[in-house]
Amino acid sequence: MTPRLPRISGKDVKRAPLKAGFREVHTRGSHHYLEPVGGGKLVTVPIHGTKTLKQKTLKSILGQAGLTADELVRLL
Repeated sequence: MTPRLPRISGKDVKRAPLKAGFREVHTRGSHHYLEPVGGGKLVTVPIHGTKTLKQKTLKSILGQAGLTADELVRLL
């Protein structure tokens, strides 16, 4: 059974890929762009203060980063 996605902000989500081996490439406005250390596709994380991300946005971020909900919870 797939665990439910947590209700968290972009600021909190950004920490998980950083722990998983990503680095921040640049920021444009409120969007932070992360990439794997060895290179690869960019992951875009919107950070709007402590505003909670929508579930669809969180799923998209996890898909871009190649992370599962279990891995996200463990990395938080």
